[in-house]
Amino acid sequence: VDLDTRTVLAEKNADTVISPASMTKVLTVLVAAEHITEAELDDTFTMTIDITDYCYVNDCSVVGFALDEVVPVRELLYGTILPSGADAALALAKYVAGSQEAFVALMNEKLEELGLSDTAHFTNCVGLYDEAHACTVTDMALILKAAMENDLCREVLSAHTYETAPTTQHPDGQVLSNWFLRRIEDKDQELPVRAVAAKTGYVVQSGNCAASYAESADGHGFLCVTGNAYSAWRAIYDHVELYKLCS
Repeated sequence: VDLDTRTVLAEKNADTVISPASMTKVLTVLVAAEHITEAELDDTFTMTIDITDYCYVNDCSVVGFALDEVVPVRELLYGTILPSGADAALALAKYVAGSQEAFVALMNEKLEELGLSDTAHFTNCVGLYDEAHACTVTDMALILKAAMENDLCREVLSAHTYETAPTTQHPDGQVLSNWFLRRIEDKDQELPVRAVAAKTGYVVQSGNCAASYAESADGHGFLCVTGNAYSAWRAIYDHVELYKLCS
């Protein structure tokens, strides 16, 4: 989608309801960012056993925060996006709303506010498959657009790497990395745009999916959302091919 002209440059099954997998976390950080003040970014959250157990039982991707580890709220935002950490996302949900269920209610309120509630409805904040957890790629593009209009979300989604502060459990800190952005960098010379922000996802029911935002040299903005790729690399190449249309 060309954001400046609101023109759809390419589409296929754009209104088919899919499982958004971890692209869900774009909305997670957006809702969290809208409920967290600047001062609260330096507040801390202590990891709880219900979070670590949830991640283990559901085989979630995680940052690797340990039980009782004390983590700054700012790091939870980066941890949710860069390594797609369910532990960070659940901690954000608990910090903001007291529970994942209460936070998901806020997510669905945001979908309604964005005018997406006819096709988009989420049941969790991490992207686990659930028949009722769904949206279209068009919905996800509009969620990403809203996130890019939020300064804090844009900063988090645009980070290629982020280094966490040392803790007792991780005395050297951890280096978090946005896999998609670091790998699409190699293709920049082939493209008329530069990928600025991205979030990937995968569950069996969705295949490999990704939502990204790119800009041309003059600041022209483009959104791209894809699903059902057979590998993580294929998802990146789908975006590379589609961004070639952005001349």
